Amino acid sequence: MKTIDLDQSSVRELNQALHDQAQECTEREWQVTHPAGKHNLACGLDQNLSIDIVGHAGYYCAGMNKKAHVVVHGNVGQGVAENMMSGSVRVKGDASQSAGATGHGGLLVIEGNAAARCGISMKGIDIVVKGSVGHMSCFMGQAGNLVVCGDAGDALGDSLYEVHIYVKGQVKSLGADCIEKEMRDEHLQELGALLNRAGVDEDPASFKRYGSARNLYNFKVDNAAAY
Repeated sequence: MKTIDLDQSSVRELNQALHDQAQECTEREWQVTHPAGKHNLACGLDQNLSIDIVGHAGYYCAGMNKKAHVVVHGNVGQGVAENMMSGSVRVKGDASQSAGATGHGGLLVIEGNAAARCGISMKGIDIVVKGSVGHMSCFMGQAGNLVVCGDAGDALGDSLYEVHIYVKGQVKSLGADCIEKEMRDEHLQELGALLNRAGVDEDPASFKRYGSARNLYNFKVDNAAAY
């Protein structure tokens, strides 16, 4: 395992060392020590690497991830796994706002809580939150799945498209065009597979499903106030 101590090396040096693995992979397992909440750790990766960040990370940790598997042993700031394409990111603590924003693929697991706008404009990523999420989560969500084992704040799923949202706890309010939907067998199977991938021991039957009413797909003057 290759260890990089951010008390001794810069974030630029860390990311360059990780990026170099895309050309010729000489080390698949990495450990990052003393992150001290620094921003932009392990961003833009394009190789099947395993990276353990031992401590808290700042903004945009593991952003634009492709293929790599990143574990943060602490909390993360805004935009963790932003625009992720594939691979996985696991946060052992809590996440600030916009976790998994615009993500196209891969799996993001947050073992604590996520703040506002979790999954904003998500485009295919799967997000599993063991705790609760804040307001405006999954705003304009287009594709993928958001699983919340705790509660959800105001305006869940506002203006969403085809994301599947599963919430076990209470939802403070639903956003524009978001409604509760029937939990059919295919959804129980989908949710069960997501929970299994995330390593979360929950009963899929205890969740409710939310999705788009599809009233805002095309402009209608009668719905003008909702746009």
